[in-house]
Amino acid sequence: MSDLVKPDHPDANLVLEFDFDAPPAKVWRAVTIPALRERWLPDCDLARAEPESSVPGEEVRYRLRDSEPPFRESHVIFRIEPHEDGGTRLTITQQACDITTKLPQPANTNCCLMRAAA
Repeated sequence: MSDLVKPDHPDANLVLEFDFDAPPAKVWRAVTIPALRERWLPDCDLARAEPESSVPGEEVRYRLRDSEPPFRESHVIFRIEPHEDGGTRLTITQQACDITTKLPQPANTNCCLMRAAA
């Protein structure tokens, strides 16, 4: 058994698209103002509450962290596009981070060092 957790394949993105009747500015506020965002994307699901990057009115990127071991991280990108009818298309893309996480060794591991000490 390996103590390395390999992340999901970086090309395995989860992409969701939603069309709203609301104008782009209103959707932008919902994904960027912490008090509004907290209702559907709580701070406890984020690695950091602040966005990693942002293009005002168009795109914002956050880093997510799993709440249980091995605490994998991913990027979630919210892209906002206006419709001709005044509505908004919101595209949400989640991408696995391409870092390999080293898990802590359990105290009862049977690695060479522990067997030699016994």
